Amino acid sequence: MGSLTVSLSERAYEIEICRGFDSFRTMLDLVTTNNQVMIVTNNVIAPIYLDVMKEKLSGLNVNTCILEDGEVFKTLSAIEQVITSLLEARFDRGCTLIALGGGVVGDIAGFAASSYQRGVKFVQVPTTLLAQVDSSVGGKTGVNHPLGKNMIGAFYQPKLVYANVETLSTLPTRELRAGIAEIIKYGLIARPDFFNWLEEHLDKLLDGDADYLAKAIKISCETKAEVVAKDERESGIRAILNLGHTFGHAIETGLGYGEWLHGEAVACGMCLAAKMSYLAGWIPEEALAKTVALIQRANLPTSLPPTLSATEMLNHMQVDKKNRDGKIRLVLLRHLGEAVISDDYDPKLLLEVLENPAA
Repeated sequence: MGSLTVSLSERAYEIEICRGFDSFRTMLDLVTTNNQVMIVTNNVIAPIYLDVMKEKLSGLNVNTCILEDGEVFKTLSAIEQVITSLLEARFDRGCTLIALGGGVVGDIAGFAASSYQRGVKFVQVPTTLLAQVDSSVGGKTGVNHPLGKNMIGAFYQPKLVYANVETLSTLPTRELRAGIAEIIKYGLIARPDFFNWLEEHLDKLLDGDADYLAKAIKISCETKAEVVAKDERESGIRAILNLGHTFGHAIETGLGYGEWLHGEAVACGMCLAAKMSYLAGWIPEEALAKTVALIQRANLPTSLPPTLSATEMLNHMQVDKKNRDGKIRLVLLRHLGEAVISDDYDPKLLLEVLENPAA
């Protein structure tokens, strides 16, 4: 249904968007060097897709590591579980890890791959919409700490991303909507034409239409790939991919990991970022209204949970990878379709947004 390349010189890799797993073995054989394969998945995905994947890998030395499902389990203990599985299988540095699952599985498998014997190959097989449009692409891997989300990890690129849109048919509705939040993000930060397309066709995505989802996935991945190619390790422009994430990560940490899905927290964070951009005089009220309306149509949250105070949010926002010299750096909107990274804002505006979060 489409393919594209993430261009990173010697670390370039393909993103394959397709129906089914028919071409997976052919693609895998292009990037692997020996027959040792470890499938890392979780106890929700394994009963659905693990046997199918094993069948496609017939003839290889395949082992599995089945993790617990959920953001709350994205910890250093999970990394140890994967590495223990690799050691017990006597796998060498020519082995390949396959991340079969959503963003949590991909983050864990990728970080384990970056660490095992100082780095082995890994392949992303994302089975959630959020993972297909965001977390499987770009090489960010890692785990959470009780004091901050994704604070332990590495930049480590996969050898292949294989996005099978048929896996989305088994997604719970809430997970599908969470993935749509990240799709909306790309329209807001870089693709106003795509934002307009989403306004017109959002109902098709919510209904799970495979053709429309495939188009949204391809445009999202193209946008992210272009940004990552310019700034692989997030020393500059790549941070625009974090629109809403500083707010969102604070929500996830403050509520407890897993209480809100990542996409739900990001959706709320994007509304807060848009409101702050409006209050700063950077975007017109119409752009704020269009942002909030589209997120509301996707049945995603637009306001902070009432249990989180402005003080709590600020405390958690102080622990963010974008911050410099104690300043909270935010991704804000200059226009609908143009994002900037800034700590040059009136702190009173941030406090006002957190104290009055309704858009």
